Amino acid sequence: MNKNQLTKQTYYVQGMDCAACAVNIERALNKTSGVKKAIVNYATQKANIESEVALDKLQQAVKKVGNYKLVAETMDTDGHDHVAMLRQEQIKSLKLKMVVGVIFSVIIMALSFSSLIPLLMNLSWQTVAIISLILATPIQFWLGWQFYKSAIIASRHLNANMDTLIAVGTTAAYLFSVLATIWPQIFFSAGQKPEVYFDTSIVILTLIILGKYLEAQAKGKASEAIKRLIKMQAKSAHVLVDGLEKDLPIEQIKIGDSIIVKPGEKIPLDGIIIDGDSAIDESMITGESIPVDKKVGDQVIGATINKVGAFTFKVQKIGKETVLAQIIKLVEDAQASKAPIQRLADQISRFFVPIVILIAIQTFIAWYILGPSFIFALISAVSVLIIACPCALGLATPTAILVGTGKGAEEGILIKDAASLEKLRQVDVIIFDKTGTLTKGEPQVTKYSDAETLELAYALESKSEHPLANAVINKAKADNMVLKKVTNFQAQLGLGVTGIINKENYYLGNLELLKSHGIILNDEDLLIISGLEHYGSTVLKLANDKKYLGYIALADQVKEEAKESITKLNNLHIRPILMTGDNPRTAEVIATLLNIKDWQARVKPEDKLNKVKELQAQGMKVAMVGDGINDAPALMQANVGIAMGTGTDVAIESANIVILKGDLSKVVKTIILSKKTIKTIKGNLFWAFIYNILGIPIAAGVLYPGFGLLLSPMIAAGAMAFSSIFVILNSLRLKQVKL
Repeated sequence: MNKNQLTKQTYYVQGMDCAACAVNIERALNKTSGVKKAIVNYATQKANIESEVALDKLQQAVKKVGNYKLVAETMDTDGHDHVAMLRQEQIKSLKLKMVVGVIFSVIIMALSFSSLIPLLMNLSWQTVAIISLILATPIQFWLGWQFYKSAIIASRHLNANMDTLIAVGTTAAYLFSVLATIWPQIFFSAGQKPEVYFDTSIVILTLIILGKYLEAQAKGKASEAIKRLIKMQAKSAHVLVDGLEKDLPIEQIKIGDSIIVKPGEKIPLDGIIIDGDSAIDESMITGESIPVDKKVGDQVIGATINKVGAFTFKVQKIGKETVLAQIIKLVEDAQASKAPIQRLADQISRFFVPIVILIAIQTFIAWYILGPSFIFALISAVSVLIIACPCALGLATPTAILVGTGKGAEEGILIKDAASLEKLRQVDVIIFDKTGTLTKGEPQVTKYSDAETLELAYALESKSEHPLANAVINKAKADNMVLKKVTNFQAQLGLGVTGIINKENYYLGNLELLKSHGIILNDEDLLIISGLEHYGSTVLKLANDKKYLGYIALADQVKEEAKESITKLNNLHIRPILMTGDNPRTAEVIATLLNIKDWQARVKPEDKLNKVKELQAQGMKVAMVGDGINDAPALMQANVGIAMGTGTDVAIESANIVILKGDLSKVVKTIILSKKTIKTIKGNLFWAFIYNILGIPIAAGVLYPGFGLLLSPMIAAGAMAFSSIFVILNSLRLKQVKL
């Protein structure tokens, strides 16, 4: 990496076991010279780092605070497989440890209750203790090694994490049992039956490993959206090499290669059709199930499905530049980012472990002085160490963000960062651009005087390149009209078109064109045209040398879902505002049709920007929805910028959220998703706080004198594992939310 070259890179973090780990790693990275910004996410096990330093320096920074390692993530196939392999290895290792731990836990617990088991009841307490010691020792250090290693490295730098609590707690129970077995006279009076807690130590480690195994499995389910996107990628393609078809892996394909796609096949990469036509299922990008007709010159997107025809296309984008790769990157970045609501949890996690250790020490001292025995004091302290888990706190926000952004991606909603998802629920006002946002952005024939007028206009417009011409042509084709031959065609800028059909002159355009050829409309015809124009239509007038023949009215149609979407926003008490560069008459028609009370016409880009600033100055949270270059400044200024995916690259880059298909109903769905996600986060945080607020005092034996409640270390370990799993499962409920 060149010095002073700022790059953004995502790394998988090995060895991260709790929220405190993530906080410590993030602090260490952000303190490293050359690192501009680092965000570490415990739920995704990833670090997003913006820096100008090499990986080895970043590795040194994370190793200083614990047994951690950064593994570079890439968008290519090898990179994804490498990280997936590491995850699978971790899950397999946890599963093996869990199975072995369960087997030994059962045996050691059976020994603990030997007096109740016929085959074991004749064993002396010393025999039972020695057998338990022999069985527990290798398991203690095999299962516990990952916790010991992490805790030791962290302690060297005066840090503490969840591994510290587990290592100290289980080791205290284990060492006490070892001493009680070898030198019982240290803790027990003559004639008193010694007690050992090998079962407690081993069961605690087994339960924690079980919790981590279930947590790893649940995290995998939470990130299924990314996995599904990656699996959509084609593995190979039929490439034309010297005129012959040759199957090549995707990695070997270059920009400019020609690729053949047959019916039913997945389109390998992004490009442009150079031969053939087809209907393509683009639902994985747009969410729209109806296949889209494609012909020569049309763009195709990698991972979409070719339904019927065969065609050849030229590759224009590969690797990280493809639409699918960019979608995956956007979703990954959003899932790795942090919502503002997470700051509180991070701050608490930072100080949580040291505070818990102090509480455990105080618990031991208090019960040693006031309690019934040394053993009671020890077990109470161990219970405090084991039950206190910052993992649930650390998972509360990122798991909900992970599932929420994944759910959005499945709906064709790309949320670029967690902060935007959080902010959207607070929006008071949404400003809409008109063309391409509330309307389809393409003029269509809405009305015409008679079939003959449309047929003649079809012939004339077939020679034109004007945007309105396509609308006339498409309507005539839809009505199966015959294309007449045109000669002496001429386009007159700002007026219309002229041509000869069947040896007769025809004029199609505005009133000035007709007037220049001596054609004057009567009052009745002018009244009809004026009425159409009043409702926002552009009206083409047709005449020959003798008289006015008829009209064709065209208008940019309101999107089918627009009215319902605006109604839902009003019901959510979110105020819609229409701002357009179009004329006031058209703006008023659209606003009235959609029941938008606030609207402005003939606005410039700076007017939209200033309107956003004005509303923000009034204390309002503003979202901007647009699709054009002229919307970019307002999209950037708004609290949340939402771009229609059918719009310009500039608008999409400027926005926080992208609606892939340009479906307006998904703006409302995004707001609902935002509200549901934040509600889930608050539920998770409430559980995490309540769990620790209640669990730690109970484990410390505060309620023991009055209620006889002593939370054993084994139960504490189970509760600790359950708390994290509960948070993940609660977040996974977002996958079932109906938007």
